[in-house]
Amino acid sequence: MNQGPGLQDSYGVCIQTDLRELKLFRRGKVRDVYECADKLLLIATDRISAYDVVMPTPIPMKGIVLTQLSKFWFDMVRDIVPNHMVSLGANDLPCDLQQSRSMLELRSMLVHKAEMFPVECVARGYLTGSGWKEYQESGSVCGIQILAGLRECDRLPEPIFTPATKAESGHDLNISFEDAAKIIGDGWAGKLRDLTIRIYERAAAYAYPRGIIIADVKLEFGLHEGQILLCDEILTPDSARFWPRTHYRPGRPQPSFDKQYVRDYLDKIRFNRQPPGPDLPEAVVKGTTERYLEAYRMLTGSSLV
Repeated sequence: MNQGPGLQDSYGVCIQTDLRELKLFRRGKVRDVYECADKLLLIATDRISAYDVVMPTPIPMKGIVLTQLSKFWFDMVRDIVPNHMVSLGANDLPCDLQQSRSMLELRSMLVHKAEMFPVECVARGYLTGSGWKEYQESGSVCGIQILAGLRECDRLPEPIFTPATKAESGHDLNISFEDAAKIIGDGWAGKLRDLTIRIYERAAAYAYPRGIIIADVKLEFGLHEGQILLCDEILTPDSARFWPRTHYRPGRPQPSFDKQYVRDYLDKIRFNRQPPGPDLPEAVVKGTTERYLEAYRMLTGSSLV
């Protein structure tokens, strides 16, 4: 590894950044966030987490896919809701950061600072994940009664809004719409629900004829100068479930374009889901990169490599 503005190797893998010219605002599981005057600089690294544990092995190109795909979707749903993106890449960065341009170019986004709503906004179009688990126990998902007799990964009669609390550590907790309304107010909760469903429906309709089923999506919103903005990332393999349409078979788990490849490996070795995570073998790393890149190609019609 070369020590520079970021920890990178000759293939452009970015594990962690160290922009001494800026104040670090937050270092998340995947993103390094810096204060940049009155805005924020979001840098998507190639770190990957599974079961809330960051793995020591990066996934090449992952951060680039997250950034470029988010930009693609931000543009597509801009007429539904504005977003926090000011610019992509290094063009609008301060002059003293230009030495970091090659590292920042494809994986960074300059954004407005927003006061974030303390709920995750989730739209589900298919019965999977925690929704499937709850349905088996109670016939409902986040307090919403669902048609009886559905199988795992069946398509729901219509998309549903299932918010969650934002956890500082560990898993987010699914809550009902009523609980979300108590946290952020009835008016805001209703607006975020409607925006989330509209974004999901547009994205799902776009992706399906291109060979991808979007099973669900997690969105984040914030307020900037009194206006709701779509923030963070949107409709990436890290924030949505992408299934290949040609392999879709309800009644079982589906193959996917996300980090499930890593999760499957961790399950195989019986990882205890506690840090530190294990090193990932080359085949798992390569397979995960290929899935991220393939999802990008199928959705956008262009290639990043």
